[in-house]
Amino acid sequence: MKREPFAVKPETRQNLKKLMDMVRSDDALLLLMYGSPDPDAIASAMALREIFKRKKGLTRFAFASTEPIRRQQNKELAKAMRLSIRALNQVDAGAFRLIALVDAQPSFFAETQQAVRPTIVFDHHPRRGEWSVEFSDVRPAYGSLSTVLTEYLHAAAIRIPRNLHTALLYGIKTDTDNFDRDTSAEDIAAYTYHTRHANMPLIRRIELDQTPPSFLKYFESAIKRMKYYRGRRVGFLGPVESADVCVQIADFYLRMIGTYYVVVSGIVGDKLILIFRGDGYRQDCGAVAQNVCGMIGQGGGHRSAARVEIPIDAVRERLKGDLSHAAMDLFLRECLKKGKKPAVETQGTKAEKEKTKEKA
Repeated sequence: MKREPFAVKPETRQNLKKLMDMVRSDDALLLLMYGSPDPDAIASAMALREIFKRKKGLTRFAFASTEPIRRQQNKELAKAMRLSIRALNQVDAGAFRLIALVDAQPSFFAETQQAVRPTIVFDHHPRRGEWSVEFSDVRPAYGSLSTVLTEYLHAAAIRIPRNLHTALLYGIKTDTDNFDRDTSAEDIAAYTYHTRHANMPLIRRIELDQTPPSFLKYFESAIKRMKYYRGRRVGFLGPVESADVCVQIADFYLRMIGTYYVVVSGIVGDKLILIFRGDGYRQDCGAVAQNVCGMIGQGGGHRSAARVEIPIDAVRERLKGDLSHAAMDLFLRECLKKGKKPAVETQGTKAEKEKTKEKA
């Protein structure tokens, strides 16, 4: 008897049968990602497409997301995988009887997006809110959804193409932060399996492509704006073209000698974004982010990485219209003071804390 590279749970086999029983011969499948697609969501959507294509012969697929891909590495991944991921508002969702929401849940959607009705949900974040679909598999014990879909591929006895091995490995790698956060034994087993087949030089190349030339001006601004407080670096950059600007600057400053905690903020569109980075030892970034600014924003994450989003109108109201650097620096200090207080759990708080993969 051929030994499987890792155990496939009975529930996976049962769920696969339920999933396949839903499909009609003339179906089309919309693979929907929430937010700006990250490697785990992209890889999981690719795996689901492979299952439907190989097991049911479906040929009509579309990839869509509620936000465009912003991070350079994720753009490189999608390009290498030859994927076309369209904006949700440019897709006729009504033309698809099957809509699979991957790496998210229906309750994550804003009111303007509630018209989209998924029939299938795959996620690995804690269940949030009240929702019901024809098929769902939510496994918060897993560090990445790519691991769950790897199990499904094996349950379906599908030969995995090299590009899919590569995407799934990268999905596991990024969502577990190289196994520094929320990792299960299943994640490690799936990662080990994919390393034997993935295109590792491609992954290394993607990981090197991080900083667009347009970001360099923000590093210059950060040198002037970042404040240092006994191992903590905090700064407001003003308007930035992408939240990834804050991410890259926070990652950069965390590598500086004597720094154990970094908070970088910037205005992206109609939101104030706060990115937290830490050594995971002296400061719990996720706990601080969960409490920051009371109820005017949403946030959370992991011990070493977290994110907060606050409507800029709420900030403007708090500061009586003053969004100057001096006013914003003071606002940040007040927020971080509140962030040190014990958290009060509210509905969806835990889900928001976990939902930071690519975003944080």
